[in-house]
Amino acid sequence: MKNLKLKSARAACDMSQDDLAKAVGVSRQTINAVEKGDYNPTINLCLNICKALNKTLDDIFWEDND
Repeated sequence: MKNLKLKSARAACDMSQDDLAKAVGVSRQTINAVEKGDYNPTINLCLNICKALNKTLDDIFWEDND
């Protein structure tokens, strides 16, 4: 399942995938895979992404079942 919340939050911070990757210490391909739903990140990576984007885990990684 695509993570559109992550993509949206990253764009709102005017960050490229590469910018976010460098901020959290992973490759751009990893960020791309997380956004596409092809990679399930560790909790530590989730937390680092949230810190870099000034968001909570719920903001980016909680699935809405509406």
